[in-house]
Amino acid sequence: MEGWIETCRSVVSPWECDITEHFTIAYYFDRLADAAPTTAEMLGFRDDVRLIGRRFDVRFARELRAGASFHILSGPIAREESWLCLGHQVVDSANGEVTAWIQETLRTATPLSSTEMHILNWPGPAVEKRPEPSTLEGFIPTARDRVRPRDLDADGNFALAAFVHRFTTANIQALAAIGGTSSYMQAERRGYSTFELILNVTTPPRLGVPLLVETGLVHLGNSSIRFVHRMCDPVTGSEFARLGQFGVLLDLDARRPAPLPEVLRLAAARLLVPVEQPGN
Repeated sequence: MEGWIETCRSVVSPWECDITEHFTIAYYFDRLADAAPTTAEMLGFRDDVRLIGRRFDVRFARELRAGASFHILSGPIAREESWLCLGHQVVDSANGEVTAWIQETLRTATPLSSTEMHILNWPGPAVEKRPEPSTLEGFIPTARDRVRPRDLDADGNFALAAFVHRFTTANIQALAAIGGTSSYMQAERRGYSTFELILNVTTPPRLGVPLLVETGLVHLGNSSIRFVHRMCDPVTGSEFARLGQFGVLLDLDARRPAPLPEVLRLAAARLLVPVEQPGN
């Protein structure tokens, strides 16, 4: 694809697959941690530019399973004075199919360089606006620990994958809270398969800082559930990052969405939190 830069070429290792038997979402972000700076370097994005926020809008088109080979194509798809949007396509190297579409928006504290930049057309799906919770009441604790040295990247910052590993823990805890326990999932051959993520990073936590993730359930469909997870400092309540996670109950044998059983639906309905209405 003309203008797109290959920024990663890799494989799915068996240990990178989760209980749903496909590539764990945190490891997508592990590879993005390589793709994003490579793209920025090729575009002449200066090292002294200070980021004040980072957002990822991810749409998974199909699964990558153990042993799959893949590569990432990246390039700039939008730009203004104080932000730059990069597009990333995760491509199955065996057949050329795009398995995930990712838009990464970088917000900066100072204006970007006026250097000319060729903006590429985005061939992927448009980002869908999702309602945010209107209150934190009803959120339940789903992960708690501290920032450890292994969570830091080469620059000493909290790594993207470290955020998502915590949110994955939160997802499993939230599912257990509505009856989707490990014993239920194993007996019924079910899993939770994410098809959309929205990750907003505001202030990466520092080494040694305590972390708390709280989760609210904001959508309940026939087979779909959308969670919103927020990572914060449990002492001050200040938010480090937020993840909107939309997925379906997956039949692990048919690899298709399965209807939520009534017992899970009733338990989930009790945990629903209100969301902002359009225009608010």
